[in-house]
Amino acid sequence: MPERRTISSGGHWEARFGYSRAVIVGDRCFVSGSTDAGPDGHARHPDDPAAQARAAIAVIEAALATAGFGLADVVRTRMYITDPSFGDAVGEIHGEVFADVRPASAMIVIPRLIEPSLLVEIEADAVRG
Repeated sequence: MPERRTISSGGHWEARFGYSRAVIVGDRCFVSGSTDAGPDGHARHPDDPAAQARAAIAVIEAALATAGFGLADVVRTRMYITDPSFGDAVGEIHGEVFADVRPASAMIVIPRLIEPSLLVEIEADAVRG
């Protein structure tokens, strides 16, 4: 079994709910669902799904960097949105960031996230090399 290492960002729910921001196993990195949550758990950009998507991707990028990966290593993303009308805005941000990478991806509409002010959550899986 390859070595397993965890990354914590000190996020609001990580310790409380028992998960890591990212888990590295061998040449793979799995980044947990990332949002626009501030230290208090509430969205920093309420009512702005595009800004929330940018913030979530910034969290993912930071976790990947800490793990020794980059956005270019991302092979799969999952985007969760709380309203289908957010699809274009969130998809366009994803497209700006991953235009050259083009990971496998899914966008899923869900009723809500754990904190009602959060509108977008994004997960990413990366493979080094």
